[in-house]
Formats: sequence, C-alpha cells, structure tokens
Amino acid sequence: MIMRLALPRAKLHASLVALAIVTSTFAQQGINNLWMGGYGNGYPPPWGAVDMDFFSGGLVVSTPTRTIGFGRTSANIANANGDLLFSTNGAFVANAMGDTMLNGTGLNPSTYTSYYPEGLHISQACLILQKPDAPGIYYLFHGTLDNIPQSTALYLYMTTIDMSLDGGLGGVVTKNQVLITDALNTGRITAVRHANGRDWWVVCHKVNTNIFYRLLVTPNGVVNGVLVDGTQSIGIVRPPDNGQACFSSDGSKYAYYWGQDDLEVFDFDRCTGLFSNPVHIQIDDANSMGGVAFSPNSRYLYVSSLLDAYQYDTEATDIAASMVHIAEWDSTYSPFPPLATLFDIAQLAPDGKIYIGTGNSTDKLHVIHRPDSAGRACDTEPHGIALPLLFSNSLPNHPNYHLGPVDGSVCDSLGITNGVGEFAAPTVVGVYPNPSDGEFALSYSSQPNAGLLEVFDLAGHLVLRERLPAWSTLHNMQLRKGQAGMYHCRLQWGARSTTVRVILQP
Repeated sequence: MIMRLALPRAKLHASLVALAIVTSTFAQQGINNLWMGGYGNGYPPPWGAVDMDFFSGGLVVSTPTRTIGFGRTSANIANANGDLLFSTNGAFVANAMGDTMLNGTGLNPSTYTSYYPEGLHISQACLILQKPDAPGIYYLFHGTLDNIPQSTALYLYMTTIDMSLDGGLGGVVTKNQVLITDALNTGRITAVRHANGRDWWVVCHKVNTNIFYRLLVTPNGVVNGVLVDGTQSIGIVRPPDNGQACFSSDGSKYAYYWGQDDLEVFDFDRCTGLFSNPVHIQIDDANSMGGVAFSPNSRYLYVSSLLDAYQYDTEATDIAASMVHIAEWDSTYSPFPPLATLFDIAQLAPDGKIYIGTGNSTDKLHVIHRPDSAGRACDTEPHGIALPLLFSNSLPNHPNYHLGPVDGSVCDSLGITNGVGEFAAPTVVGVYPNPSDGEFALSYSSQPNAGLLEVFDLAGHLVLRERLPAWSTLHNMQLRKGQAGMYHCRLQWGARSTTVRVILQP
C-alpha cells in the first residue's frame, strides 16, 4: 500500500500519464474515490480532518483544513476526475472548499441534530445520488433521530443541490423535503441502480416491523423525480437498532446487520425493487453496533461485530454454516486507552479492499486485502492502516455508482450498453507516478468482473501476474527496485484488454 501526503490536486492530475477518458455514462471513475473523515476546524491535534483519496494511485492520505467535520454520518461525491463536489455530515452541506454550501445549513431539523452541529452520529444517515439525466443536479437523501425516547426517525427527507450556483461551488435549492412520514429505523439509507441502468432504488426500514420502504429515483416523479414506490413486508421484525446495511456490488443481494438481531441476507430484483429469499443468521456474540460489506465479486459477505469479524459465503447452500471467524480484537488501543481498535462500520473501496472503522476515534483502520478469497485467505489486517490524526469512525456511505443495466432483462429498455457483463474495457490506463522506483498505481474504469494484470519486460518475459478485483478503479503495483527499464502492463477482462508502458528508474 502506498501511503503519502497528497499533492495539490492540480499538480497530481498533471502527473497522471494518459488518464483514462471513459465515454460511458456509468464509468465515472472518480465519483466515489474520495473518503472524507475526522474533525473540522477548532479541534487541535491529535484531532483534525483526514482525507483518504484513491483516485491517483494507492491510498493517498492528507490532513486538509476545513470547516466541516464528520461523526459517524458521512457522505460526499466527486466528479469523474476525482474532484470533490460537496459533502455532508447530516447537519449541513459543505462545498468543495470545506465551507458551508450556499443555503446548506439546517439539515434534518430536530433536537438531536441540534446536539451535534458538528455532525450526526448515525450510520448511513445520508446518501447522495445524481438526478438521472440531469448533469449538475444532485439529490441528498437524509434523516436524523427525531424521537429521542424511542430512538427512531420520523421522516425521510430529500435535499436538492444545483452545482451551477455560487460560481460552480453549488447551492441548495430545496431542503428537507419530506418523502416519508413514518416511524423509521435511523440511518441505513441505501441505494442500488435500477435494472434499466439509469434510475435508482433507495431503501429504508420501518421500525418495529418487517417493512421496507422503496423509493424509485427517475428523471420524472412525484417529488422532483422521486416516487415512493411502495413497501414490502419481508424478513424479521426490527426494533430501533444500530448497525449497517448494504447492497452487493452487482446489486443482486442485500444485507442488514445489527449485533442484537444479527444478520439478514436477501436476494434483490433490480427490475422490480423487491426482496426475496430472506436468510436470518444468529451470531453467537453480543454487541450493539457493527458493520457489513460485500466483496467485489458479490459472493462473500463480511460482518464486523465490534470484538470479532466474520466472513459468510452467500453462494453456500447453508450461509450460516459457511461462517469463518477471520479476526478478533487483540486488545490494541490506538493511540491509548480507552480508544480500542474494535470492528465497526465497513466499506468496500475503489482499490477492491474493504476498510473497517474501529468504533472509536482512533488513528487506525482495519483492512481486508483480498475480500474475494475464501476464509482466512481474504487476508484481514487488524489496525493495518495508520492515519495521521484521529478519524472518528466516519467511512462514507457510497453505493456502487458504476453499476449499469442488467443486460437482457425485461427492464433493459433504454439502450444503455454498459451493463453487467458488457462493460467496455478502458482504452487508456493512468499510471502514477511514471517514471517510478518500482512502486506505482494503475487507474482504470470500473469493470463488473475480475480482470487479469500481466507485466512484461521489453524482451517479452512475464515478470508479474496479478488479479484485478471486480468494480475496482485502481491497482497498486510493486516491482523489484533496481530492475530499471521499460515495462508493458496488460490489463484484461475477458476478450477485452488494454496496455500501458511504465518506466522504472535505477
């Protein structure tokens, strides 16, 4: 893994060699590459802002100065070049400068929100989607804790952002529009691309029931293109809870985890927006929070359960019996007690790895290096990512923005060709840095299937072969130092391939 302070964005982009220019509407390489966390201005070290940027090569960590800080609630979105557009912590919306966006104050009006003006402490309480067929217009779906005694939300809101305002820094044009008025589980706002490759399904859960709400985001609808498409009763009854929910990368599965009622796994139909085949799994431990994330190939499901972490094979006949205990808390505090490096909220990253927060304001993250591999071969590294400042457990709530249509389905009717199994391979690959001393990164457009990377010297000898995870957009490389010269890197997905040259300095 490459860890270094980030260069200024303009200089960083100037250093990229032949960065991929992708014509597909859905191959928006940079849109989810920036992870923002930590604390805003006013907190002295060891507190402060921390950015994790996957765009240019490796994991680039920086400590910017900005007004916005993040608790557990964190969402942001960038453009295709990886440049930040805006972010939110559930209390307000910030522009690319980290300051309050035009009309961006006053999100989620409630007593609870007033307690946390620096950012909410709710998992997945905000989610950002671009309005279909409307470049520059973004929807923010959000909620808060409205009924404090009952620990429930009473509303699902939508706020609309127009990036053409305020000289390109954007502005909020409508705020706190009520989409749902009902008692809801706080947070757990998740989304997946519709099978037509353009629209979106947004999902949340009604408290003390087994009812899911589904919203359909289209160019036209009841409220600015958003339609509450109905409800579905399926699975277990869920009381007010804490935890995490997520869709698999290909959108075919959905998981909902809370430590006390444990894990549920569903199949999902991206055409109808309906769940099926619920599997409820009791886990023999005790906690009140935690996280969940799917592997890039959508097969393996990872549960972070405060003191433990587990892997499940969702393709197994008996998913519960497939459990492998992959990690446990080793009594590490970071940097000192009581800041234990526990296992909490999780997120799949653009480099094909899964990162897991610690549940505390530590300066560490856990990482699963090979999540597509079965059992302990997934290579879980507890507290393996060292950060320069305390992070506050704020991993972003990013859906798979790269997902296209389900090719050949009854809903594949819009003529969008880049769907699951039919992505075009990138014609050009970015390399950073180039030349290098042997450590560099390749950047490319997202692909729905795993790929193959092969590196050849000028004599045509194969010097390295590695797997490229599905849905990743970058891959870290390390060739032996001292082997100076020019090398050819070939990236291949099925019958589609592309090559790029890399120069190694002595």
